[in-house]
Amino acid sequence: MPGDLPAVGSFVAADYVVFALMLLVSAAVGVYYAWVDRSQGSTGDFLMGGRSLTAVPVSLSLTAGFMSAITVLASPAEVYRYGAVFGLVGLSYIFTVVVTSEIFLPVFYRLAITSTYEYLELRFNRATRLMGTVLFIVQTVLYTGIVIYAPALALNQVTGMDLWGAVVSTGIVCTFYCTLGGLKAVVWTDVFQVGVMLAGFMAVIIRSVLLQGGIGPIIQHSQQGGRLNLWDFDMNPLRRHTFWTLTVGGTFVWVSVYGINQAQVQRYLSCKTITHARMALYLNLIGLWVVLVCSVISGLCLYSVYKSCDPWTTGQVTALDQLMPYLVMDILRSYPGVPGLFVAAAYSGSLSTVSSSINALTAVTVEDLIRPHIDLSEKHLSWASKGLSLLYGALCIAMAAIASLMGGVLQAAITIFGIIGGPLLGLFTLGILFPFANSKGAVLGLLSGLVVALWVGIGAQIYPPPAAMSRPLDLSTAGCNFSTESTTLLPPHGTVTPGSPESSVFRPVLADSWYSVSYMYFSPIGTLTALTVGVVVSLLSGGWKVNVDSRLTLMKEDTTCYHIFRFFKEKVTLHHRPLAAMTPCQWGFQNCI
Repeated sequence: MPGDLPAVGSFVAADYVVFALMLLVSAAVGVYYAWVDRSQGSTGDFLMGGRSLTAVPVSLSLTAGFMSAITVLASPAEVYRYGAVFGLVGLSYIFTVVVTSEIFLPVFYRLAITSTYEYLELRFNRATRLMGTVLFIVQTVLYTGIVIYAPALALNQVTGMDLWGAVVSTGIVCTFYCTLGGLKAVVWTDVFQVGVMLAGFMAVIIRSVLLQGGIGPIIQHSQQGGRLNLWDFDMNPLRRHTFWTLTVGGTFVWVSVYGINQAQVQRYLSCKTITHARMALYLNLIGLWVVLVCSVISGLCLYSVYKSCDPWTTGQVTALDQLMPYLVMDILRSYPGVPGLFVAAAYSGSLSTVSSSINALTAVTVEDLIRPHIDLSEKHLSWASKGLSLLYGALCIAMAAIASLMGGVLQAAITIFGIIGGPLLGLFTLGILFPFANSKGAVLGLLSGLVVALWVGIGAQIYPPPAAMSRPLDLSTAGCNFSTESTTLLPPHGTVTPGSPESSVFRPVLADSWYSVSYMYFSPIGTLTALTVGVVVSLLSGGWKVNVDSRLTLMKEDTTCYHIFRFFKEKVTLHHRPLAAMTPCQWGFQNCI
């Protein structure tokens, strides 16, 4: 093999044992909850955990739900290629949790709904509900295909693990414990899987730090390589990652996940009180930050180890998403079982996300497509839910084959959430914040947002943005002991550089403006288009005459700010009240209890 790049090893028996144990524990949780809850045959118990869960396990499940193998494999590769600026997405997590807790959670929890799309029928009409449900199913199946296929492909090409064996085993185990144990199994398995993910990250970070002689050299190498590019305040919307694209665009993307996506909403609505639900969201924020920090540090470790001899440039890996497994097999192969731990971490991410998706798909199908049209008993609906879990598991495994056509997995996942989740976020926001919005505005707003988001998203796929906007960082092969030393600046997949064959292809006027907008802005574009069209159409079609049940919109009493304001107002009023008007108990002379 050329240069200093080692011939990475393959899995040994200890690695397979560790990986198999993770799958077995996950499956065992499903068996346990199927046995414990065998006498509870309602769909509410199966899909919502009986609405009896507490904040801590739900918060860990919320963290695991979308911290998939994409986080374990793609986020460090993103930092390696484009720098630590991606870590600024952590700021968007703060705004996401606050907006979700203050705007969406109170309304959904008050209505005690199982499917978020029930809200659309209550607020607008049946057609709006069906449109929302169909879009959610399409979005979730596409995303889940990426989540299953991406780690299988990366690990197959680096560790030698069988590709379709890995894909099918992931899908089968998820389907097994979702079908048997329902939401409780999903939540408690997620708790275990978060621990496995963090253990995998820590194994890589600790070994890299020891190998490089401490954290100092890793920071120094990253600084010299331009990877510590955290404070980029360029407001150009065409730039791939800046402070603004990651905080503003990231907030819209993640609110569409945490605020309205069935997989996440279903989790916090399973809490036994709204206080537990709010606590789960804020504790989840800590979990998100921990996972993000681990992935960014892992990316910097990756760069420090391969700063002089890049495996991608030299063809040792064929995709950036394979860099983390390559690093693991390189630096940890002398520790049997530890590479298996990292693979288990990557697959834990996949299992948590796929299980969330299967459970959410089952919930919306039962509540939005079966219950309103077919009269079934609770017992039959419970059996239908389990059958649907099985069906959606098989469908997600089948969809994994399409994921290979979608390029880098991190960008592909966020693009899916932007194009479909953005307009859906606009629709729900329209219903909750604008009492005059009507069904005409809702339908036309959703369709307009979807058309515009698809326009920019498909345009960006056909006419990739120029490298000047994505700004990939230098990748060096100078230390590989080649006969001709070189430092190569390679464009990432899906970018165009001047003089390349792609650049000579005809590019329309919109290719270097509208189609080159950062993929992080696909979600805000869809959301704001849906909102604007929805508001205008509602006002023009007599929306101000609509009488809406106040439970379906945000009330001032729902917000934490209102209660804080009331608390301080009462304190100030008490402080300034005339002495003669104060009662003995307010003076403290009597026990008022």
